[in-house]
Amino acid sequence: MKSKESKSILYWYLMIFTLVWSVTSLYADTGVVDSKGSSSGVNPKGEISEASTNGVSEVSTKESVKTESLFETDQSQIENQSWMLHGQNTDIIQGHPRFHSPYMGQNSLTSGDTLRQSVSLDLYLGGHLWPGGDLYFNPEYFQGYGFNQTRGIAAFPNGEVYKLGTESGQEVIPHLFYRQTFGFGGEQEQLSSDLLQLAEKVDVSRLTLTVGRIEVGDQFDGNAYSHDQRTQFLNWALIDAGAFDYAADSYGETQGITLEYNQKEWALRWGGFMVPRSSNNLAFDHHPTKGWQDVLEFEKRYALGEHPGTVRLLGWLESAKMGSYEEALGRPDLDITQTREYRLQYGFELNAEQEITSDLGAFLRASWRDGKSEVWQFTDIDESISLGLHLMGTQWGRKEDVVGIAGIADEIGAQHRSFIAAGGTGPLIGDGQLNYAPESVLETYYDAQVVEHIHVAADYQFVNNPAYNQDRGPVHIFALRLRMAF
Repeated sequence: MKSKESKSILYWYLMIFTLVWSVTSLYADTGVVDSKGSSSGVNPKGEISEASTNGVSEVSTKESVKTESLFETDQSQIENQSWMLHGQNTDIIQGHPRFHSPYMGQNSLTSGDTLRQSVSLDLYLGGHLWPGGDLYFNPEYFQGYGFNQTRGIAAFPNGEVYKLGTESGQEVIPHLFYRQTFGFGGEQEQLSSDLLQLAEKVDVSRLTLTVGRIEVGDQFDGNAYSHDQRTQFLNWALIDAGAFDYAADSYGETQGITLEYNQKEWALRWGGFMVPRSSNNLAFDHHPTKGWQDVLEFEKRYALGEHPGTVRLLGWLESAKMGSYEEALGRPDLDITQTREYRLQYGFELNAEQEITSDLGAFLRASWRDGKSEVWQFTDIDESISLGLHLMGTQWGRKEDVVGIAGIADEIGAQHRSFIAAGGTGPLIGDGQLNYAPESVLETYYDAQVVEHIHVAADYQFVNNPAYNQDRGPVHIFALRLRMAF
């Protein structure tokens, strides 16, 4: 590891543990306001919670508790936090043996590029400002690349790597936003403390406004069983819908505003977001009437007997200075950048999750985009379907362990396909030629709790027809993931 990278990692570790130690020492008996207005300690766990995932009220009837340590409070007993502090570190090592590769192009997966690693280190801070108003800040350190600098597979196998990787490490700010909640009275529910959520008791009937630097996936395309590469599946097309070309820069973040209207059995969300100035770029388009993306999602919650489920319908419309596959094919140099002008792209998604037993859940995503303009933010997928299972380890005495298995099938549209076959490249794919077939992936993982706050996972992915090319592959990908969180 290079000295700059080592110093940066050491700095962040020292910063996190200094903050934790300081907060523990100074505020062991303060920091959280319960329903009676008294104070109690905070136990910010870095684990993703399922607060109101299925619209079930979790109104607390417990009395307030006082503790002597930051790590000893039961989060379920906290009703309203005045502040929060979480942290997480995820380290992934991923590799593959050599595979059949008769030729290569600019964006081909390299058969010899067999081992990669990534590191992410985050702090999550939140504070309650006034009734309904909260501010959140998330600085992050990351380091690492995907295979072939994150190219060669449309459904890329590591959600922790960005399109702009780095060997020496980089500090970024994924989140800095303000959230205002307007309650309309009536029944209340308890929102659990989460990485980007203060524990609070809120009206079930409410309107929530969020504005600032955010990720589209914070509020859209959620799924209890498949939406977090740090605790669940690693593949891009399982974390999010494969064909959802959501607004994001090269780090996966954007700036925008969202509104969510929530009721007990359903919710309606809208978001307006900035888009990059060019494909997969860090600079945003500052022409708000020309470059923008709107996302609309309807969520319906229900129950089959005692088992909750959720169905989400999502659509998006985007205007950006995109190139046309058809026009690029008419050029002898295939330079799609020379065809860029402000155009519209749109798409749709169906997203469902269903609890089958108290330990077993299933999920499904199906997504489509029009595929006439170049991919602007995400990856080279125009049609995608994924489905899988999520099983808790209760039956074998490991209730904090999880086993997951899922499959993905992706395609690209006719114009997109012709462009790649002629030698064109997209954000992630381009072998110079193409013997087309749908790209498919099978992923399975076992995530085991070592001790509280520390998990280790083993992951395997089988990729058939990488980059839609049946002349290459298949590829067997193995990974180990270590996650520490508080």
